[in-house]
Amino acid sequence: MKHMKIGIKTVAEQRQRALEIAAGTLQPAPDDPKIWFPSAAAMARVMSDENLALLKIIREQQPASVSALAKAAGKHAPNVSRSLVALEQFGLVRLVQKGRTKKPEATADAVLVSFA
Repeated sequence: MKHMKIGIKTVAEQRQRALEIAAGTLQPAPDDPKIWFPSAAAMARVMSDENLALLKIIREQQPASVSALAKAAGKHAPNVSRSLVALEQFGLVRLVQKGRTKKPEATADAVLVSFA
């Protein structure tokens, strides 16, 4: 089972961390979060019940396309597509081009949240 760790730090804290890493004064630990949100509220918007339901369908049913996912979720394809773009921006899904369609794939089986 692949886990993805999410961290919550303010934008200023994320910027400072990035500068320290770039300067070589901070070495990220292997178990550090790979995805950062500026607040719990921002994380909640991306990790909404609807988006978590989409992730569950992707993991369990492995739909062949965004339209197949929309049908399985009982949602309109444009709405599902917008949700997938947000999830992809944060690395929670990837959209793999298969001919003229995009196949959604979950990048992890579980998500762990770290409050810094």
